[in-house]
This record gives sequence, structure tokens and C-alpha cells, in this order.
Amino acid sequence: MNNISHFVQKYRQASWRVQLQWLVLFVAGLVIIAMVAGLYLSVSIRAAQAGREIQALKEDILKGQRRNADLALNLARLTSSQAMKSRAMALGFQPLDPAQITYVVVAGYTPPTAINLARLKTPQAAPIILPEYTHSLFEWFADMMQSTPPTSGWQP
Repeated sequence: MNNISHFVQKYRQASWRVQLQWLVLFVAGLVIIAMVAGLYLSVSIRAAQAGREIQALKEDILKGQRRNADLALNLARLTSSQAMKSRAMALGFQPLDPAQITYVVVAGYTPPTAINLARLKTPQAAPIILPEYTHSLFEWFADMMQSTPPTSGWQP
């Protein structure tokens, strides 16, 4: 008993141990909080980077769509009837009077037939069902009974 009281007395005299234990627990708590915060920041940074990459890719798509629209507009300008007429005039072509047209008849030539874009009705094919599958069980049994020749008596 004396030994226990001696141990308690020495433990009380070393109060710095209790303070050290509280300090270690506090520091451990801070380290755990710092690790959770670091993990949260890491995940948040990755999500933000992915969002920025998505925004950049969407911006590239929009730039490509604008460029395609510009090119389509330029093509429409270049192939308009007025632009084609002015380029033809610059190359030396001139409008043709219908009275100046000469048709040449070529023997054996048949002009191509017009393309008919109307949908042709295709005949519905009748489903092919074998006769074995059109009889009911009772009809099949009746057919089997009629097709077997009668036997003369019972045979074991």
C-alpha cells in the first residue's frame, strides 16, 4: 500500500506529464484536422481543374463552330448568282440569247431518265409458317388417328 501511495505522490509531482499528454492529444487533433483539410483541398483543386478544362474545351468547340459558320458564309457569298455572274463576265463569258442556241441530235443517244424520289410500296411478304405449326394438338391427334391403319385386335 505504501508503494502505491508513493507512486501516486511521484505522479502528482510530475504534473508536466499530464500537460504533455494534453499537448500530444491537441497536436494529434491538429494533425488529423490538417490531413482532412489537405484531402479536401486536393479534391477541390482537382474538381476546379476539371471544370476549367471543360470550359476551355467548350470554348474551343464554340470557336470551331464560329469558324465553320464564317466559312459557310464565305462559300455562300462566292457561289451566289451575282458573284458567279461577275466572275464569268471577268473571264470573258457573256449572257446567251436563246435564239443563238443550236441543238445537235445524236443518233442512238437516250437521255437519262428522271429520278423518282417517291417511295415505292413494297409488297408485304406473307409469313412462312410450316403446316406442322398451324394445327392444334387436337387436330394433330385426329390426323394421326385417321392416318394409322386399324389393327385387328389388341397386340401386347
